[in-house]
Amino acid sequence: MTLRIATVSLNSAVDQTVTVPGFTADAVNRVAASRIDAGGKGVNVASFLAHVGHGVAVTGLLGAENAALFARHFAATGLVDACQRLPGATRTNVKIVDPLQDQVTDLNFPGIAAGPADLEAVAATLTELLAQGLDWVALCGSLPAGIGAEAYADLAALARKGGARVALDTSGPALGLALAARPDIVKPNVAELGAHLGRRLTGPETVCEAARDLAASGVGLVAVSMGAAGAVLVRGAEAVLAIPPATRIASTVGAGDAMVAGLIHAATLGLGLPDTARLATAFSLGALGEIGPHLPPQDRITALARTVTVKTLPPV
Repeated sequence: MTLRIATVSLNSAVDQTVTVPGFTADAVNRVAASRIDAGGKGVNVASFLAHVGHGVAVTGLLGAENAALFARHFAATGLVDACQRLPGATRTNVKIVDPLQDQVTDLNFPGIAAGPADLEAVAATLTELLAQGLDWVALCGSLPAGIGAEAYADLAALARKGGARVALDTSGPALGLALAARPDIVKPNVAELGAHLGRRLTGPETVCEAARDLAASGVGLVAVSMGAAGAVLVRGAEAVLAIPPATRIASTVGAGDAMVAGLIHAATLGLGLPDTARLATAFSLGALGEIGPHLPPQDRITALARTVTVKTLPPV
């Protein structure tokens, strides 16, 4: 399989999902089921893209102490392992799933400490991957301690110089700085975009206005996820609202990452904006129905795409 996509995961995570019916704070809770997956945004996006047939490499940073979990996952999913190993253990993120109350509680641990030399090593690896003719580089997730907020902006510029298109999914200062590199796809959620703009975004109309501003600044495609309310997608003068059907949520692990993968997959297929919205939303719906960062079979994703309502939003 030809390698065409690379994801950068600087702050990967071990995703532990525990099912606790009737979870209650400040009380003893009984775990009904538990599973552990190699995760983090960049790893999840790569896994979802490999699931639909793409040749994908993952580069970034992993803690050496528990890197074997990731090595097994990369081998099982056919991902190219191009990650740097650092002393210590990759962080663990815990999701407590309560199926009775339909609630998910997140406990996100801090990541491993890194430094400028580690980022330089990732950049060198990415340069080698780009030399193989990558079409896309996806920059995903938060940054570990010791890595400056400009990291994704610098890596985006490197990817562009190497001839690849860039997808971005991050938040905070890293998002603001990387937007200046004019990525081809940006997928903040509504809270992340609101934090970047310094105001609360309420309703598809205000979200669309904010997304149009980003698109006007040179971003190719802006997709703003809004949870159960759907997602607003803007490309050029075109804007749509994708509304998912009510769905049973098995786990929220990787749902946003699945949308990023869906957006990239749609771009490789050359889909128009309405079909892109349907497919990306279907990826997210598929992940919501699985325990852990996984997708259902492709025919199920196709069926889910048909259930998504897409509305054209009026021009400014």
